[in-house]
Amino acid sequence: MARSQQTYSKKEKEKKKLKKREEKQKKKEARKAAAKESGDGIPFAYVDHNGNLTDTPPDPSLKVKVEAENIVLGIPKKEEGDQEEFDPIRKGKVSYFNYSKGFGFIIDTENQEKYFVHVSGLIDEINEEDHVTFELEKGMKGMNAVRVKQV
Repeated sequence: MARSQQTYSKKEKEKKKLKKREEKQKKKEARKAAAKESGDGIPFAYVDHNGNLTDTPPDPSLKVKVEAENIVLGIPKKEEGDQEEFDPIRKGKVSYFNYSKGFGFIIDTENQEKYFVHVSGLIDEINEEDHVTFELEKGMKGMNAVRVKQV
């Protein structure tokens, strides 16, 4: 007579799987029963006229009518009076520069910020403690001084 192919460990694994399924089903039924008992369900959330979430409905008298034509998509065009007077050329002092390494740092005289400068961004030859004018450009690790001229 042939022996059963099922081993003891296989039987135990199947029992554990069956037990897990039953526990999962019981938990599911308990959650359904709890939801029916509470009767609340999912509470409503309203958005008031300021855009905040509240649990009370908003006051219809505070509702603002917006025309679709008045909605501007994109960047609004700048008008003549809106432009800020911004001078791209800044003044500073060289705090450190090493020609053998090819870089240094400039301290802005206005806000005392320190900016990185590379030898490729130089127009004139500079040394430490020189007063310079420069422009800022976004680099990989922050703002870099470019077009550096000695004053």
